[in-house]
Amino acid sequence: MTTIPKGIYGITDSKSGKDKNIFQYVEEMLQGGIKVIQYREKYKPMGEKYQEALKLKKLIDKYNGIFIINDHVDLALLVDAQGVHLGQNDLPISQVRKLLGKNKIIGISTHSLEEGLKAQEDGADYIGVGPLFPTKTKDDVMDPIGLSYLEEALKKITIPKVAIGGIKEKHLELLKNLGVENLCLVSDIVGAPNTLEKVQNLIKIFNQ
Repeated sequence: MTTIPKGIYGITDSKSGKDKNIFQYVEEMLQGGIKVIQYREKYKPMGEKYQEALKLKKLIDKYNGIFIINDHVDLALLVDAQGVHLGQNDLPISQVRKLLGKNKIIGISTHSLEEGLKAQEDGADYIGVGPLFPTKTKDDVMDPIGLSYLEEALKKITIPKVAIGGIKEKHLELLKNLGVENLCLVSDIVGAPNTLEKVQNLIKIFNQ
């Protein structure tokens, strides 16, 4: 089964990145040791997303990384990304699998144990678990769910679980102690003055 490696999962976000160049900070993420990059740009036109995704695919391939497209199955197919990340209101996993084939990665955001178990049963390759803490990276974000679902998911769900939502450097020790093996920090990485240094530091803390 194709899956995602353990460690920090990177996500693009122009809002958090302020005026930073997307290709520059993605390259810094990859140089720092992040293996998975999800392209998540909620407010750009599709034509622009396509052009950016094409360039990002080449860049990520250079580092032997894994490129995941948020929401857009068509875009993932057009740029030959390694996978797609779905929301609860997107197309069903079974139908997306028919389009992408068995060798592509399908991830899905989940907010409860019921959703997590269903995603696993439906054939997801990994799940997002969150939002754990308050976050401003998305305008339509739900209230934080806290740690109880994460703790349940770590015990009861066997596919990789990416902890996400408002995670900062200060939370790494706590999450590591719970047994988290995959986690995502968005604004802490993309909004850092030096993304490369930040990623290297986060990976060092997480791997200690």
